[in-house]
Amino acid sequence: MIILTTCILAITSGTTFARAGPLSKPAKFDWSSTEALIAFGDSYTYVQGTLGHQNFSFIGDQFNLAYDAETLLSNKIVQNQTATAEGGPNWVEYLTNCGVHQGLTSPQNCKKQLWDFAFAGADISTEYTPLHHNFTVSLVDQINQFKQYGHPALLHNLTGFKQDKTLLALWIGINDINDSVKYAVDFPSFYKTLTDTLFASVEILYSLGYRNYLFMNLPPLDRTPGNQVKSEPSPNATQVGWYNAALADHAAAFAGKHKEARVMLFDAHARLVDMLDEPWKYGMVNTTDFCAGYDQPDIAVG
Repeated sequence: MIILTTCILAITSGTTFARAGPLSKPAKFDWSSTEALIAFGDSYTYVQGTLGHQNFSFIGDQFNLAYDAETLLSNKIVQNQTATAEGGPNWVEYLTNCGVHQGLTSPQNCKKQLWDFAFAGADISTEYTPLHHNFTVSLVDQINQFKQYGHPALLHNLTGFKQDKTLLALWIGINDINDSVKYAVDFPSFYKTLTDTLFASVEILYSLGYRNYLFMNLPPLDRTPGNQVKSEPSPNATQVGWYNAALADHAAAFAGKHKEARVMLFDAHARLVDMLDEPWKYGMVNTTDFCAGYDQPDIAVG
């Protein structure tokens, strides 16, 4: 049975709340007792690490997948204007309040530790779309890498690490839908195939003993500044909707299959559409163009 009630994840700024609907029936997910967040995805989610590929990852790349526990646990989150795709702290850093301050932060020094294995430019799998760079780590490879190296390091070498106190967050698909937008395929079927592969990797995480999951759906990519000036946005709203429907169906099926898992799907699309439709509620003025000073050192990131 799918429960449609709402639980709340507090964004640690203390002023914003992200609502995620639980899709499974076990005990209510408790963010306040969560001690670690493990993240996978693309540039929306990656954070720079001292041992990562510059501007792409927290640790390693496609040519450097292997690492030992000492290497992972000595790694630090870098925070500066170029350490994320957002020009400052990103959503997982704000959510955990880990790595939000300028300079270097060890995840181990955070009340809610952030272990981020996302890679900027990642798609789900090279089976469907090519790598952006020869060093890019796809979502499938991120999880295989984690299974072989990250999971054992955290489980056996990180003092106090508890899987039942850990949330796994996955945000992927932005590059997939953009990279495949001109494919001559039946898109609803293609997006189902993509999410089939995504959840095959999620099953690996489940087999490792993780039970708390947060999935993020696609933002309104049809309303980017570039798409707003096009008579035919690409991707269009229908394509985004098809992908999000496939993701929701798979998340519900995963929750139905694993009754003891806590599975949440955050509707990033609805939240960002609301921001674009009524920007004044969020203190925003420009919703049609990029910030002219996005690359300036004195930019205010809020």
